Amino acid sequence: MVRLGLTGGIGSGKTTVAGFFLAHGATLIDADAISRQATAAGGLAIPAIADSFGADYITPEGALDRVRMRQASFSDAQARSRLEAIIHPLVGQESARLEAESSASGARCIVFDIPLLVESRRWRQRVDQVLVVDCPQAAQIERVMARSALTRDEVDKIIASQAPRRERLRAADIVLFNAGISLEQVAAYVGQLAVRFGLSSV
Repeated sequence: MVRLGLTGGIGSGKTTVAGFFLAHGATLIDADAISRQATAAGGLAIPAIADSFGADYITPEGALDRVRMRQASFSDAQARSRLEAIIHPLVGQESARLEAESSASGARCIVFDIPLLVESRRWRQRVDQVLVVDCPQAAQIERVMARSALTRDEVDKIIASQAPRRERLRAADIVLFNAGISLEQVAAYVGQLAVRFGLSSV
């Protein structure tokens, strides 16, 4: 079984690439999805977040107030570290559980979609290869602003909080440069990788 770490900066197209791997029969473990589940109403991270940051950071529905937390974490590196100390262990535990399930069921390839794979360091030890979806920063900004209500300043802060592009590329075993190419070309390249990892070609 191949354990593939998939990462890339915000707006790089990583989610699209993950979807193509799924279409070829890969098992996907999405760290962002696990994090969102942990910070949704009734999520496992909510009590610890309320204790650490206060009830103002929890919505009336009982979920993490993402807007307030984003503002706090971008203006205060310690706040971001406190939040990560709560969420990252939960993501690690759940991803390990899902990995064990997938392995037991005979999965040929598990794709770990980890936005902060390079930043966390420990993830590199858990995967066999790292695929970085890469694009210029200008493309990241344009894509994120087009799909969300974030301002240019907010997008810049998100990019600044992630590993530098050069650092991600140094960590890569495989690079998919996702700029100036069509969606069909991206799909074709993922198809080639899928065959290499023992997945279906269709």
